[in-house]
Amino acid sequence: MTARHGPDPRVEFRILGATEIWSGGVRIPLTAAKQRTVLAALLISPGRFVSDAWLAELLWGANPPATRTAQLYTYVSRLRRCCGPGLRVVRRHRGYHLVLGTAWFDWAAFQQLAEQGRRDLVKHRYAEAAACLDSALKLWQGPALSDVTEFLTRSELPALEEARLAAIENRMAAVLALGRHAAALPELTRLVAEHPTRESLRGHLMVALYRGDRQMDALRVYEQGRRVLQEELGVVPGAALRALHRSVLLEELPGPAATEVLTPVPAGPRPDTAPAGAAGPAAPALQRHRGPHSPWLGLVPAMLPMDPVGFVGRRFELADVLEELRGSRSGGRGVLLTGEAGAGKTALAVRAGHICRDDFWQGQLYIDLRRESGGAKSPLEVLGCFLRALIPERGADLPATLDERLQLYRSALSRRRVLVVLDNVVDAGQVRPLLASGPGCRTLITARRSLASLEGVRAVRIGRLDRAEARELLVSAVGRDRLEAEPGALHRLLTACDGNPLALRFCAARLAARPRWPVERLVVRLDQGEVRAEEWGEGSLDLLAGLRAGVLELGPFLRPVLRTLARAERGAFTPAAAARRLNWSEERTRMALAALVEAGLLASVGEPDPALSHPRGGGAGAGAWPARERYRCSPLVRLLFREPAAGLRQPS
Repeated sequence: MTARHGPDPRVEFRILGATEIWSGGVRIPLTAAKQRTVLAALLISPGRFVSDAWLAELLWGANPPATRTAQLYTYVSRLRRCCGPGLRVVRRHRGYHLVLGTAWFDWAAFQQLAEQGRRDLVKHRYAEAAACLDSALKLWQGPALSDVTEFLTRSELPALEEARLAAIENRMAAVLALGRHAAALPELTRLVAEHPTRESLRGHLMVALYRGDRQMDALRVYEQGRRVLQEELGVVPGAALRALHRSVLLEELPGPAATEVLTPVPAGPRPDTAPAGAAGPAAPALQRHRGPHSPWLGLVPAMLPMDPVGFVGRRFELADVLEELRGSRSGGRGVLLTGEAGAGKTALAVRAGHICRDDFWQGQLYIDLRRESGGAKSPLEVLGCFLRALIPERGADLPATLDERLQLYRSALSRRRVLVVLDNVVDAGQVRPLLASGPGCRTLITARRSLASLEGVRAVRIGRLDRAEARELLVSAVGRDRLEAEPGALHRLLTACDGNPLALRFCAARLAARPRWPVERLVVRLDQGEVRAEEWGEGSLDLLAGLRAGVLELGPFLRPVLRTLARAERGAFTPAAAARRLNWSEERTRMALAALVEAGLLASVGEPDPALSHPRGGGAGAGAWPARERYRCSPLVRLLFREPAAGLRQPS
């Protein structure tokens, strides 16, 4: 992004106001709000994968049409035709990847200028900071994202507005340091009226009033702010504003830090009046202040995946997790969700994270610790990802060793309230360096293994859904009338899925996508093994890859045990039945079954004693009744060991 001279065919994108495309100084019309929404969503995430599901939610909310994929393709195709080589949108997996290339983007330009201004301010280069920040703020031509769908505005506008207000606060700090309090007073008065709970802006207004010999007005501004914070938020002013109030009260507030003259950096003409080939906004400043840019600048990490749609059941487990995360129990550092493959550990963790987002207002970190190939990500790599989000100003300047990154990570969390979600953990050694150690932080972990060696982490076992919950999940996606029209087929379908949430969601999705199919047809396909692995969708294929890796981690004598049981035993079975199938002693069989349960590849279930009632309700494995020892393979594990014709290569 350098200054331009002479005719320039490059494309410019703008979202800080109307969503616009400019080419060679000429605005390209975008008449459809949904087309502008797709463009803005891709621009806000340059260089990152944007899934079809997320784009559909930004376009249509929670109820996208059945033709959403085709419509998305149409919108992207039109954008490609509009922008030419200045915009490269690559289709990858089930989403899109935007490459801006040489194109100019006002939001990226603003972030660079705002960050450079902040650095200048920290280094007491007040004139440079004021000029740079002034140029950054001139890029805003009105409310950002003003002509896109309400779903995109609601999702992304708060982050953009927070960055703009932070730049305003920094510019005012630089202007006041230069002694320009009289010129800043009208704007500060307006800003405080618009944002009465922004303590930094209120403090700047107090400074400007005090230096203009209006001490009583400065004290009155503080008192008004105190009442607003108390009545609207139930809090008192922060330490910085209280200290400023004391300095004004005792007439101890120092004068301006510098006497330099403010020299604005020319920001170029307005976009709607710029002639073809003219220099774009802030181009000279960008040329002078070019440097490393972090997309996390000005943002609070909010890495959680989308809240799962149609989440059912798990009310007791969810209550336990929320109680632990919110700190109502003493001494806990987090929660570990364990259970077999497809039990819904990730869905429960993400749901809990969204429910308590307000409890962890300083950030929610999330990462899947399993690679697409099924291997494990290293703590060094994960710490790098987290630190770049927590301390964006460090950029690429991160320690090279695990110990140094670990110390920096702990320091960054020591005074914050952050939730860390670690999904698909392989073993305790992988997760131990990533535990959030700050007193206000909690860690939520999902793993197939029990990870008993983790200290201060409470384990919550995720069993199968009971019959009523499984039926509710299917009804929410398929419809009650359709399912109740075939009660026999519904009973067999629930039996085949065996309370496994992933299997149930797969069956619900197949039926919803084929409204003319009878339920019996899907049941027959499942019974005859005609459902191929690739039909389960991208997420389940990743899970199957992880399962395959888990099988390969087993000892050589355990793999044939699991293969035999997965192929032969469809329902619950006892150790005695498994011993007969394996032709082993019952004692040796019990040891093998316990090892497979620990690996998360087999589920230990209980057969209730009819003389007792369950104390809490819920599915198998959720309660505390006396039970006879029984085991089950999940539908996914059985799928893993089908014949090669079923579409999945067997693990050796």
